[in-house]
Amino acid sequence: MPDPPILVTGAAGSVGAVGRTVVEELRRRELPVRAMVHREDERAEALRATGAEVVAGDLTRAPDVVRVLDGCGRMYFGMSVSPTYLEATMTTAAVARDYARLDALVNMSQMTVSQMDLTSTSESAQQREHWLAEQALNWSGLPVTHLRPTIFLENPLFSVFACRSIAEEGTIRLPFGAGRTSPVAARDVAAVVAEILVNPSSHIGRTYHLTGPASVDMTTMAEEFADALGRPVAYVDVSYEAWVNHDLKALGLPDHLFDHLATMARLHAENRYDRWTDDIETITGRPATGVREFVREHPGLFTDAAGSGGAPW
Repeated sequence: MPDPPILVTGAAGSVGAVGRTVVEELRRRELPVRAMVHREDERAEALRATGAEVVAGDLTRAPDVVRVLDGCGRMYFGMSVSPTYLEATMTTAAVARDYARLDALVNMSQMTVSQMDLTSTSESAQQREHWLAEQALNWSGLPVTHLRPTIFLENPLFSVFACRSIAEEGTIRLPFGAGRTSPVAARDVAAVVAEILVNPSSHIGRTYHLTGPASVDMTTMAEEFADALGRPVAYVDVSYEAWVNHDLKALGLPDHLFDHLATMARLHAENRYDRWTDDIETITGRPATGVREFVREHPGLFTDAAGSGGAPW
């Protein structure tokens, strides 16, 4: 009998493209993959070109989830920042528990969950939904592995704001104060997902914290960008209120995403992202991607033309 397909949700996502990269890595290993997308478009066709089966559906609709999970043996659950995130998680958990025969479900969470509890109130709505989603998946009895990455290097705080100001004036203008951070590359997170899906038995029931190679303040990070680019880059600590009301508001984001990014910036200043682990190297066998590698792989982000463009979502 052929191996059951591995379901990858969020396969057409844009920020970091973790789902798409997971699909590509599993197909490179010639494993059967069912890639779930929200709609049929050119991204769906690109996934089909890898040899993956592509299905369109909505994770908040149980009939869609029943259809896409049918016959799958393992699953990656990842979803963009959304006000329907918790509903999608609950729907997926209910369907997987009652209709599927999964031996692994890899759940994409986030680092702030490790610092939260029932009484936490300082996080964004999205972060609270991630905390609740982890509780629900644990209660479900499904064979879950939680991944808690810190902020992505591809997050708009870096890929839009930091890269744009580096391109335009050789500065990183963010309201992080003296807070330290360890941003992680999306491809490293995708590599962890793929490794666990390929051989999940030792990972079931575990939680991994995924970070970059070091936790540093923004002055040090600016020096790393300067070294990688071969030109001066300085950190400018801007007012949080001015940044939110002018820079962030200018993007015209949906309320849920606006709240999430504003909260992430505030929590950076409160040093909530000062975390480091070697979980990426332990699982994948290679060290986490640093600033130098990121710059080398994304040179277009640091030119004036790219810096003045829109956000990558």
